[in-house]
Amino acid sequence: MSHPIPPSEPERRAEHESLGEMFKSLSTNLTTLIQQEIALAKAETAQSVEKAKDSAKDAGKGAGILGGAGVAGHFVLLFLSLALMWGLGNVMNLGWSALIVAVLWAIVAAVLAVLGKKNLDQGKRKMAHATHDPLPRTRETVSEIPETVKPSKETR
Repeated sequence: MSHPIPPSEPERRAEHESLGEMFKSLSTNLTTLIQQEIALAKAETAQSVEKAKDSAKDAGKGAGILGGAGVAGHFVLLFLSLALMWGLGNVMNLGWSALIVAVLWAIVAAVLAVLGKKNLDQGKRKMAHATHDPLPRTRETVSEIPETVKPSKETR
């Protein structure tokens, strides 16, 4: 004698619950799902904002370094002008020393410019990455919602 297969949980619920209770359960579960999706969207948005903040910091740092390169470039012009002035006025000694100082400032300006550009490029890359797809998991989960539940779609 074989034993009958016991009914599954959905079958038991269908036998004992009214249609109203089933809709109430569906409504509760759907509300919970929507609340969870909203919480996920908030968390992903916060994460994207944090990445954007980091990239803005890098861009600001790069801009500051480029500002330093601008100041150094100003000193290059200043010392080159002084070198030319003193070089013409005194023919050799003082003018050559001012020229050496100007060359040192040119080296400083070049190093700062390279570092600043590197930081700006890094900030641009991070900003592009942070803003590329801010809500990937939410988009994926929403795409999994059955067609009959989506209010924007008409059912036939």
